[in-house]
Amino acid sequence: MSDGIKSLTQPITPHLWFDKDAKEAAAFYCSVFPDSKITSVTILYDTPSGDCDLVSFLVWGQPFMAISAGPLFTFNPSISFIVNFDPSREPNASELIDEVWNKLSEGGTPLMPLDKYPFSERFGWLQDKYGVSWQLMLTNPDGEPRPPIVPYMMFVGDNCGKAEEARAFYLSVFRNAKPGTLVRYGPGMPPDKEGTVMFTDFMLENTWFAAMDSAHEHKFQFSEAISLLVHCETQEEIDYYWDKLSAFPEAEQCGWLKDKYGVSWQISPAAMDEMMTTGTPEQRERVTQAFMKMKKFNLAELQKAFLGS
Repeated sequence: MSDGIKSLTQPITPHLWFDKDAKEAAAFYCSVFPDSKITSVTILYDTPSGDCDLVSFLVWGQPFMAISAGPLFTFNPSISFIVNFDPSREPNASELIDEVWNKLSEGGTPLMPLDKYPFSERFGWLQDKYGVSWQLMLTNPDGEPRPPIVPYMMFVGDNCGKAEEARAFYLSVFRNAKPGTLVRYGPGMPPDKEGTVMFTDFMLENTWFAAMDSAHEHKFQFSEAISLLVHCETQEEIDYYWDKLSAFPEAEQCGWLKDKYGVSWQISPAAMDEMMTTGTPEQRERVTQAFMKMKKFNLAELQKAFLGS
């Protein structure tokens, strides 16, 4: 890796694509979880999807972004969010997990009921009323601490068996990265193959992720409904992550790409956040029109559009 590629200054941000409900969903999540708030709301005008709400918010301290940009993509459990209720961090963790489950369950669909499992005293997996998947877990306070929210990737179908390879790949791409736990399936756990990944986690740029292989029949794959936003300070960083991660040229558009596993990433200049949140309506309009024409973002061109030069 070149010396010009530093550790990122901002964590990798999960980005949720809604049809129309980004603001409503963000407000809902902020009402469900502690230490949560909406940090900015911006409207992108005259996009191919019309006028789009762009919302930045924190869920239990984890940055998220959401956009209302039409019914192009549908949420599925290929990327979900583990919510760690740690009794050493939250004295009322046992009560809180039930409270959060009840709120998220309203209008949603349970995938694994909230109950006792071999790996957790209390665990449940559900899709909420917007389709976003959450895994609520009462964690063992004796282990190494993990943040409250951890994005979780499920490798299914043609991807099944690739979770360990993907983990090694992501750890090689990001400078500030470290492996965590790796637990494999043992014998006699069909249809899952012995030696494939039952659970692993790893840290990329101060953001913890988790992953698993699942050989069960799932009628979904990774999709653009949930992407991972990488904030870059320089054009060199944008070029580096774009070159390392992009595997499908046809998927490149407006700073978005797909990696070789089908996971969607957004490689975006950190300066664009400031342009879109502090700029005048005219400046935001110029930046929007400029980036809509781009595949990989050109920071200098975006700055020129912002300044009107």
